[in-house]
Amino acid sequence: MAESLDLFAAADENSSAGNSGNIGRNAVFEPLARRMRPLTFDEFAGQQDIIGPGRFLRRMIEADQIPSLILYGPPGTGKTTLAQMIATLTHSAFHRLNAVAAGIADIRKIVKDAEEQRRYYDKRTIVFIDEIHRFNKSQQDVLLPYVEDGRLILIGATTENPYFEVNHALLSRVRVVRLQPLSDAQLILVMKRALADKKRGLGNTPITADDDALEAIAVMAHGDARMALNLLEESAAMLPAEGGHLTRAVLESAAGEIVQRYDKKGDNHYDTVSAFIKSMRGSDPDAALHYLARMLAAGEDVNFVARRVAICAAEDVGNADPQALVVAMAAVQAVQFVGMPEARIPLAQAVTYIASAPKSNAAYLGIDRALHDVRTRNCGSVPMFLRDSHYKGAEKLGHGKGYIYPHDFPGHFKPEPYLPREIADVHYYEPTENGAEKRMKAYLHQCWPKRFPGK
Repeated sequence: MAESLDLFAAADENSSAGNSGNIGRNAVFEPLARRMRPLTFDEFAGQQDIIGPGRFLRRMIEADQIPSLILYGPPGTGKTTLAQMIATLTHSAFHRLNAVAAGIADIRKIVKDAEEQRRYYDKRTIVFIDEIHRFNKSQQDVLLPYVEDGRLILIGATTENPYFEVNHALLSRVRVVRLQPLSDAQLILVMKRALADKKRGLGNTPITADDDALEAIAVMAHGDARMALNLLEESAAMLPAEGGHLTRAVLESAAGEIVQRYDKKGDNHYDTVSAFIKSMRGSDPDAALHYLARMLAAGEDVNFVARRVAICAAEDVGNADPQALVVAMAAVQAVQFVGMPEARIPLAQAVTYIASAPKSNAAYLGIDRALHDVRTRNCGSVPMFLRDSHYKGAEKLGHGKGYIYPHDFPGHFKPEPYLPREIADVHYYEPTENGAEKRMKAYLHQCWPKRFPGK
C-alpha cells in the first residue's frame, strides 16, 4: 500500500511532536530507536561525506531539488531516516511504498496522482520505495518512463548491492548514494544522546552507563544505530524503574550472550587474527572456526577477514590444492554480495576448506626469491626470441626470431632457455610432495630433469 506524506507523518507523530517539545500520543509505545530518529542534520550521526555541510545531498535536500536516488547501505545507517527528513522538508508531494507489500497497481496510482499534482498544483512528486531490491524486474521496469521524464522522483532504499539487484536501465537514471556503517564512536554518541534526551529518549529516568558497557554495545551493533539503541533500551529495562547504572554485567544479561572482550585496535585483535591464520596453516579446522567466530562476534570487518582467508589460500595451500584459492575468492565475493550475518557461511566454508587442504608454501617462497634477485642482482635482458614480435618493425630488431611454439612438439613441450643468460642457473620454485603439487613436480621433472630432480 502507498502512503502519502500525511500518512508518513502520522506514522511518525512523535517526530513532529519532538519539534514542539512534547512526545506524541503513541510515542511511549514506540521503540527507542524510532523515537530517537534524527529530526535535523545536526542530530544525524555519521554519513558526513554525503550530508555534511556543503555536501551534494544536503544541498539538494535543503534546496528541495532532490534527484532520483538509490540509498544503499547496511541496516541502521540512516536510509529511512533520510527519506523521512526529505518528506518533512520537501514541498513536493511525497509517497512511501514498501516493496514487500506494494505492486504495480500502487505505482500506477501514484503516477496518476503525480500527473494531477504537476498539472494543477505545479508540484513534483517524490516516491520513496523501501527495500527496492524486492521489486522484481517488471515492477522496476514500470518506474522507468516516469523517472526518466520527471513525473516521479525516485528514492529507493536497499541493503543489497544495487548493481546486482536493480535493473541497469533504472540505475542509469538514478544516483547511487552509499551509506557506511557507523563507527563505534558514532554509535556511542547516539546512545549518550538517547540517555540524555528527556523528550524522546531515556532522560526522564536517571540512568548512567559505564563507558565499557556502551563500547560493548557499539561493538555488538556492527555499525547499526537501530541495533545499538535497541540493545541500550533492553539493557535499561533491566534496571530499577527509578533508574540505575548500566554496567557490562547488566548488558550481558540483557543481550543473552557473552559480550566479546575484543579490542579491534589492541593486542587481542592481532593475537586473534594471528591464531586464526596459524590454525588454518596448521590444518586445524576446529581452531580456525573458533577464532573466526571470535572475530565475527566481536564485530570485526568481514572484508578484512575475507582478505586474510584469500592470502592464506595462496600462501599456505598454494599448488598443493589450487582449488583453495578459487574457494577463497568465491568467499570474498560472497561476503561483499550478501553481507552479515549470512557472510559467516561462505567464510566458514572457505576457512574449513583451507584448513583441511594439503599445504605448500612453495609458490610464496618462489616469488620472494625471484623478487630478491630482481632487486639485488643484474638479471640481464629478456632473450630476443621471447620478445614481442606483433608490431611493425619488430622483425627488423630481431624480436621473436627463433621462437619455437611448444604445442608443435610431442607432449606440447620443447626445452628452451627461457631465463636470461645471466641467471640461467637460478631455481625459485621447489614444489612439494603434497597434494596436486606432487603431480606438478613429476611433470616438471620430465621437462627439466636437472632443475627438478626426482626422488
